[in-house]
Amino acid sequence: MSLKEYFAQQGLWLLVDIGFILAVFITALVFFKRKNSMRLFIILCAYGIAVYLFYLLKISVGSRALNIAAKIVDFATIFLIVAFIVVYQADFKTMFSRLGRPMNSSHYLKTYSTSDDDLMQAASEIVKCTQIMSKNDIGALIVIVPTTIPQHILETGTMLNAVLSCSLLESIFHTSSPLHDGAVIVSGNCVVAAGCFLPLSQEITIAKDLGTRHRAAIGISEETDVLSIVVSEESGVISIVERGVIRRYMTPEKLTQAIYAAYGISYANKNLLKKQ
Repeated sequence: MSLKEYFAQQGLWLLVDIGFILAVFITALVFFKRKNSMRLFIILCAYGIAVYLFYLLKISVGSRALNIAAKIVDFATIFLIVAFIVVYQADFKTMFSRLGRPMNSSHYLKTYSTSDDDLMQAASEIVKCTQIMSKNDIGALIVIVPTTIPQHILETGTMLNAVLSCSLLESIFHTSSPLHDGAVIVSGNCVVAAGCFLPLSQEITIAKDLGTRHRAAIGISEETDVLSIVVSEESGVISIVERGVIRRYMTPEKLTQAIYAAYGISYANKNLLKKQ
């Protein structure tokens, strides 16, 4: 069969193939650009084009030709797909975790009903405490949960269900506290649990100078919609993480804005910063 006859037989299905290829191309482009792996993207595109040209050649010379070469190309393609899944297994884990999240997830975490005044006071306490710990090089990891968090994460720590305050956070993250190495889970103005262990991000592009706390903050934000606040024990730098994206060197005002956004309240009362 000639290539002309082949394309004539395809008809409208050829347009479907082209549309599918474009969809895969755009998805892969976005993915690899986010992973800062454009070189790998170019190599895979070149491989895809080479495979496509190979099968066009096979069609043009006849279905009985190049059978061994076709088998080798098939095995190579399967190998690349498996290698891709292994290398980016953390991303697939995150994707399936989000897809598998139950529609009614109210059993994950109790919802604490608080007023905007209570939430602004809680934000003020968090900002004040992070500033104190930053100056004293005390490491901390605070996770603000707007909606839900998996129960198994809460079970790794100690349930407190205590009203949030700066003194409580300081006591938890004091180096003599048995809970200081874990994360504090905050819902509303309540410290739900402390000493919780979080999943570590497997993202390979994370800066080498970021430690376990930062990887844990990124890891939990990849799996659930939370705001993670990290105080570096080594440098005292305050960072926040949302949806796997870390922002460092947070000022009190920027940190307050981020917490207000996580709480779902407008950033209007800036006088709170002057009281800290």
